[in-house]
Amino acid sequence: MLARHPCSHRAEFGTTMLEVLVTIVILAFGMLGLAGLQSKIFVAEMESYQRGQAVVLLNSMIERINANRTVAASYVSANAFGTGDAQPATCPALPANPTPAQVAANDQCEWSNALKGAAETSGGTKVGGMIGAVGCVTQIQAEDQTPTLCRPGIYLVSVAWQGLNPTSIPSAACGQGTFGGDERLRRAISARLAIGLPSCQ
Repeated sequence: MLARHPCSHRAEFGTTMLEVLVTIVILAFGMLGLAGLQSKIFVAEMESYQRGQAVVLLNSMIERINANRTVAASYVSANAFGTGDAQPATCPALPANPTPAQVAANDQCEWSNALKGAAETSGGTKVGGMIGAVGCVTQIQAEDQTPTLCRPGIYLVSVAWQGLNPTSIPSAACGQGTFGGDERLRRAISARLAIGLPSCQ
């Protein structure tokens, strides 16, 4: 008759419990890593979405100025458009035959609302824009039609918004001091626009 060894069964049971606990700990760390990765993916997607929106809005203003180039200087403003500006939420309708100056004022109003996210709403709230988006139009060089110079007008169009994580500070001045004092949260893209003088020789 064989003798039983209860201690041996207890040791095996204890080893199995230890293996289960180690497996649970490893799975827990794996789940935490997965959650962290998911968070980083969300931030990267949001940053990418905001940059894409900024490019669309930047090109929109460049096209507007190009289409109304006779009064390109009318688009220049000392104040940024978009978040926090004084433009109305609903832009006034243009008359049947608007002047170039009226078109410029309407373009500024529509661009301001687009920066504020008017393209997409949810429950009456504008949600289609970037975080705290602002746009700037500045003149780098005034046009000069003097025959010996024929200097074109050069404009800088910029769009700035708030990022989710600090990065390097952008060189464009648009939106400085608007995002809680941490300039590393500010994102900005810019493009130059030259308005030629075809009649100048």
